[in-house]
Amino acid sequence: MIHGVKAPQCGLIDLECEVHLNFLAYSTATLRLLEASTIHLQAAKAAIPGARHSGRIAGPRAQPVYFPRMHELIAVVEDDDDIRAVVAAGLTREGFRVRQFADGRSLLAELRRDRPDLVVLDVMLPDTDGFSICRGIRGERDLAALPVIMLTARADEADRVLGLELGADDYVAKPFSPKELAARVRAVLRRASAAPLSGRIDAGQGLAIDTDRREASIGEQPIILTQAEFGILQLLASRPGWVFSRERILDHLWGEEKTVTDRSVDAHIKHLRDKLGPAGSRIVNVRGVGYKLALQ
Repeated sequence: MIHGVKAPQCGLIDLECEVHLNFLAYSTATLRLLEASTIHLQAAKAAIPGARHSGRIAGPRAQPVYFPRMHELIAVVEDDDDIRAVVAAGLTREGFRVRQFADGRSLLAELRRDRPDLVVLDVMLPDTDGFSICRGIRGERDLAALPVIMLTARADEADRVLGLELGADDYVAKPFSPKELAARVRAVLRRASAAPLSGRIDAGQGLAIDTDRREASIGEQPIILTQAEFGILQLLASRPGWVFSRERILDHLWGEEKTVTDRSVDAHIKHLRDKLGPAGSRIVNVRGVGYKLALQ
């Protein structure tokens, strides 16, 4: 008898009976493992007062993890049918919805009807180039905050800097693995959905930053900023006069997923200064260290 279950009567050469006995033995081992796990769980809960009432074991606070939601829509703009199919299949396997476009015009027409959550944008397209499309997206108030990942065979640093300077959130060079691209998409979406510190920062000279709405303005005039530009401005304005190194700025924008160089910070700063107009002169480069927002 095994744990109260009576074994069937049979000979040793009876194959069917042997399989039955093996199954019973496996079930018994599983039950014993579950019993042991329950005992250890109860002991752990008893040893941690904070866990008795909640029924959960207390432990180190977990870092927030981003899981894609099934309704997140990714627009893939790629003129190569094979590459577009591979990208779409990889993102679909990761739980995203995907809409495919073979040229830039069809994307721009669709953006006004059904805005996606992120755009994967190839640089070389038959009717235009990805840089122009990215510039157009950033120039429209309703689309300015739309995350964009540039996808291209160009691996030159100058091209990466140009893409980031135009407002791209990330830059992926071919060849790449679908899993790497999916990880980049998750990282960009995580940054886009991260809850900022609540409140309003009055940086002086009419420059105001609303961290709840992720909006910036000078006087009554709103300033259209990309996610990276807003993140830099928010960081600098959080401690006026404090110098932030380029590495610190990169960590603030991309965390451990950063795959860009220090020059990308310079590109974003240049674009941010241009958008701020005269107030942009308050963003000061401290040679060999980083940047700060100068006190009034």
